[in-house]
Amino acid sequence: MAKYIYEYSSWPNFTWNDALVYPLLSEVRFLQGQVVGKIQSLGFSLQEQTALNTITDDVIKSSEIEGESLNYDQVHSSVARRLGIETAGLVESDRYVEGVVEMMLDATQNYTSNIDNERLFGWHNALFPTGRSGLYKIEVAMYRTGDMQVVSGAMGKEVVHFQAPSPELVTPEMARLLTWINTDTTVDNVLKSAIAHFWFIVIHPFDDGNGRIARAISDMLLTRSDETPLRFYSLSAHILQRKREYYAVLQKVQYSSGDITEWMVWFLECLKMALDTTRLLLNKTISKAEFWERNKDISFNNRQQQMLNRLMGDFVGVLNTSKWAKITKCSQDTALRDIQDLISKGVLRKDDKGGRSTTYELVLD
Repeated sequence: MAKYIYEYSSWPNFTWNDALVYPLLSEVRFLQGQVVGKIQSLGFSLQEQTALNTITDDVIKSSEIEGESLNYDQVHSSVARRLGIETAGLVESDRYVEGVVEMMLDATQNYTSNIDNERLFGWHNALFPTGRSGLYKIEVAMYRTGDMQVVSGAMGKEVVHFQAPSPELVTPEMARLLTWINTDTTVDNVLKSAIAHFWFIVIHPFDDGNGRIARAISDMLLTRSDETPLRFYSLSAHILQRKREYYAVLQKVQYSSGDITEWMVWFLECLKMALDTTRLLLNKTISKAEFWERNKDISFNNRQQQMLNRLMGDFVGVLNTSKWAKITKCSQDTALRDIQDLISKGVLRKDDKGGRSTTYELVLD
């Protein structure tokens, strides 16, 4: 029977193929530089709103990976309050949402602080404020005292995917991991983020919540690599998109003798996707900010403002009078007047098809 990675004498001396890992690391670092550069070109309020939306997304997606759905408005409001960001429509958040947000913000806002048992126990307590996971009472704010298996399948037909180290090994194994996170300066923080994530998952030190805490540790180390507490990309959002691959690669590499190349490559590719998505979104945000600055002396009615923001955001397809009327809930005649007014102001332009098929586009230069 195949051994688990922690059963080899080389544990936890991880190895990987430099030729596969370091080119990806270089691409990730390049994208990080691009993203930080674009962020610095935004005004402070735009930076705040971008970080608010990103952290909200990260909290929600990390929970969704575990099959839990959080209320967007509650998470958004909790993050805004804790960051001191003024925003309209704040709502009250329940105890569980507050706990999840508290854990994520402690990981990223206090990214320079060392991580120890007590800090991890605080995160675990924040995730399970009632001492229960669903219907079941669990050990909270302490390392597990029982065996841990990752299983699937119906009762009586369970398939064991992974057997974590025995409970008496958890405390010394965690001491070794935390010491490495806090003191190792030889490994790039992006790579440390990937390694710590995998290492923590292998130990599986808690009764529940191991995936969310592993991703919080990853975010903490990525924040160190960015050297700013403001978050502008969500790794969890892209892990969620590739959830099956995420679990499959973790399971596969847990049976290796110490070579974690496959996990490192998967992690870096996922991170690269997250950064590239953010880069494209920031391009839109910057273009939008530049548009409004360029046209700050032009007056627009509410319908025009609504449509211009849509055109620079999530608008799909081509713009015509019918679509304008439908989105802004006005008549076709009113839509045509709005459009013609924007053409006269040099904000929109008409294509050359003419007739009933006339469409319009935004002037961005």
